[in-house]
Amino acid sequence: MLVLLAIGFAAGVITAVSPCVLPVLPVILAGGATGSGRRPFAIMAGLVASFTVFTLTAAALLSALGLPQDLLRNIAIALLFVVAATLFWPRLGVWLERPLAFMTRRSSRDLGGGFVLGVSLGLVFVPCAGPVLATITVLSAQQRFSLDTVLLTLAYALGAAGPMLLITIGGQRVAQKLRAGGDNLRRAMAVVIALSAVAIIFDAEQRVQTALGGYSTSLQKHIEDTSVAKKRLADLRGGGNAFASAKKQSNGSRLPDLGRAPEFVGISHWLNTSGERPASLRSLRGKVVLVDFWTYSCINCIRTLPHLRSWYSAYRNSGFVIVGVHTPEFAFEHVLSNVRGASRRLKVTWPVALDNDYKTWSAYQNEYWPAEYLIDKTGRVRHVHFGEGEYAETEQAIRALLAEGGASVPRRGAAVADSAPTELVTPETYLGYVRIARYAGSPIRENKVARYAFPSALGQSELSYDGEWRIGGERAVAVSDARLRLHFHARDVYVVLGGKGRVEVLVDGKATRSIQVGSDQLYTVVSGPRSRDGLLELRFSPGVNAYSFTFG
Repeated sequence: MLVLLAIGFAAGVITAVSPCVLPVLPVILAGGATGSGRRPFAIMAGLVASFTVFTLTAAALLSALGLPQDLLRNIAIALLFVVAATLFWPRLGVWLERPLAFMTRRSSRDLGGGFVLGVSLGLVFVPCAGPVLATITVLSAQQRFSLDTVLLTLAYALGAAGPMLLITIGGQRVAQKLRAGGDNLRRAMAVVIALSAVAIIFDAEQRVQTALGGYSTSLQKHIEDTSVAKKRLADLRGGGNAFASAKKQSNGSRLPDLGRAPEFVGISHWLNTSGERPASLRSLRGKVVLVDFWTYSCINCIRTLPHLRSWYSAYRNSGFVIVGVHTPEFAFEHVLSNVRGASRRLKVTWPVALDNDYKTWSAYQNEYWPAEYLIDKTGRVRHVHFGEGEYAETEQAIRALLAEGGASVPRRGAAVADSAPTELVTPETYLGYVRIARYAGSPIRENKVARYAFPSALGQSELSYDGEWRIGGERAVAVSDARLRLHFHARDVYVVLGGKGRVEVLVDGKATRSIQVGSDQLYTVVSGPRSRDGLLELRFSPGVNAYSFTFG
């Protein structure tokens, strides 16, 4: 058990340094800046206590009392406004904190207000989903409480609280140096907390989280996706994922048969179906079906949606269907109106099944958000993928299953132009430092703004940067005078771009087109009747993101 607790603690630490901490980061900075040395510890104590207790019991407690599943989250947001008000009007704070005076023989001001603030944060903090948190959530949803589950949740919460405590203390020390501001500083922090609460209400932070990418994913894989962690978590759940095990045992180039796909069971409501009537795998027999386990506040899930939208658009007329199984991670995600609104906001147009009781999740023995199960026309699972990434492989599998069933597959794919090219083309090319290959030019400075210069020449399929760029793990962000060159061999060249701005396209030194970028999606930069060898140059306006090239 000690090994599992260490894994849970480490997973919590990774969560605290991931993009998921962004919604609460301004609040813990502001909260720590407005009290004595004890206040940061009170804030973290409140966060650990509320996160541990309500992650385990919130859904069951609210259901038993017949209360709305998002009640606690709404109360927490209201408490953030109350804390902001007490900082703005200190007399109100003194009056409200008197009931918490029993917590200390000294003035209750720091501990009382700090603890209330921490309790609020524990209810609005939405960590990035990983195997540890998935296991805790599933066991809680199934009301399978044990001492091991409670201790694992506590270890996770303590791990997450550690880095946040350091941030809070750091904010406090900065504030002490600015103490001359006095009341003005305190009121400014009150405004920060209030604005953060407003941002949480309108999910404004998701845009920033999505743009930052999953820079903590590799850390998570080294902690939660190890064989030791998987075995310990599977033992706690009472079993592992059968499809994942079958995938490991399979070999050969043809997509393996991983077993019969379980039917959708225990679904409380359907969205985006005709009359919101139930769907079933039996009714979808004859189609290639991608079952996507997701939840609307999971930033990892949100970052996969542009790829799902591209596949749905490209292949639905060829017999491809997506069914999103929305299995909630937190109590407020059980609410139908919340899921309906989020689906519209996130442009999820395919059928969505609300799996509030984890019945379908359990039928698939699923362990992750997001998780993709690709089912062939006879109802057999043929490909699985957990988490983000490997989009090209999943699309190749979609195309293969469509072709296997005799469907007419579009020559141009959403991210891979052709599943079986007749001649050698430039391989898929990633632009972030994690998976970059065939790169030539100035040394890459990871996650820093730096100036690059083209080399004198590029070899076959090599790429290079020029001007100022910020090269992240999965994307390159144009800063100033940013250009990119690629020596390609293909008929068609596609690039995944994001952000807002313009990209000028030159082929062999001649301007060919201008692309207006307004969203994260695939853009065509070269299109011709036959394959060719050429030098592609893209000139970026500041703020445009480039993720990867694919070829056809």
